[in-house]
Amino acid sequence: MKKIILASQSPRRKQLLEWAEIPFGVMVQETAETYPDGLTPPDIAIHIARNKALAVQPQVEKGTVILAADTIVVLNDRIIGKPRDREDAIAILSDLSGQRHEVITGVMITNGERDISFADITAVYFHELTKEQIIFYVDKYKPYDKAGAYAIQEWIGVVGIRSVQGDFYNVMGLPVSRVVRELSRLE
Repeated sequence: MKKIILASQSPRRKQLLEWAEIPFGVMVQETAETYPDGLTPPDIAIHIARNKALAVQPQVEKGTVILAADTIVVLNDRIIGKPRDREDAIAILSDLSGQRHEVITGVMITNGERDISFADITAVYFHELTKEQIIFYVDKYKPYDKAGAYAIQEWIGVVGIRSVQGDFYNVMGLPVSRVVRELSRLE
């Protein structure tokens, strides 16, 4: 597989591409994570991923494959982003406790001539979490850069998640098996 450009700063996305043995470099251009009104949650994630890819495109050689992604968490039709601070992270995890929510990752893959975009949805079910568990997690792991204020591969995922329906790696930030299949379509 040819080397691609990952338009993301996410250490989890980097790790997943490394595990999949996909050669890549990283190039990031700051983009606003805004979207027009009226989009569905999957379309929001795709819209933001597309903007990340398009922001990097002018800086790469023509024909270079760019991969961008954006992950959002949805609880009862409410989009939950990254927590603003400690109190917000505690409040988010308190809301997720004992509930089912969806993790949606929008993906954009482009080589400048062809675009492939999709959203992958995974349902995550949390056990009831105690206030002490939530505070312990937030204070120790500081999940301020994570949509939904948690990372499934950390302590809270091990003790707090009852079940997952869908791609586990999507919850980490990239549905990597589907990404591999889609990348092969561009070659």
